[in-house]
Amino acid sequence: MVGIDFGKPLFTREEIQRKIQELGNRISTEYADKDLLVVGVLKGAIFFMSDLMRSLRISVRMDFIHCTSSSKSPDGQPVRILADMKENVKDQHVLLLEDIMDSGVTIDFLKKRLAAQNPASLKVCVLLDKPDRRKVRIEADYAGFRIPNKYVVGYGLDFEDRYRNLPYIAVLPHEERQQS
Repeated sequence: MVGIDFGKPLFTREEIQRKIQELGNRISTEYADKDLLVVGVLKGAIFFMSDLMRSLRISVRMDFIHCTSSSKSPDGQPVRILADMKENVKDQHVLLLEDIMDSGVTIDFLKKRLAAQNPASLKVCVLLDKPDRRKVRIEADYAGFRIPNKYVVGYGLDFEDRYRNLPYIAVLPHEERQQS
């Protein structure tokens, strides 16, 4: 991993931090008089969640949900929960936080699952929005960057669980995917 350089980042560390500050300001304003439960989707959202929570100027708690999605799962379910949340979301203001929304399948599943628990409010925040890959009709309430239909890594986003630690977001070269 040392010395990996994918060329020009799609988004630099500085651009990411500016966008997170903008999102944090918006969320802080909209939830100024409410307690907020931020639910991060593991593993990808961990960097985004950490930075976003530090930018919020409101009362906030956090929880996590770890899930996996695959159209080839043995039980036919597109999304499987690997580790569930600890918090009860009933009557709470919930912000579901994900690194990227592409097909929308995972976020749609999680949003419906959380909505069934009767939160006071439920919104979705994503760092990256890739609408060209959408398979279900869903939009984020808060979105950082809109991106083209490219495979991106860095800042929590991975390819085969690698490259999450890059401090920027870059398009993964096609050759890199072919070697795996």
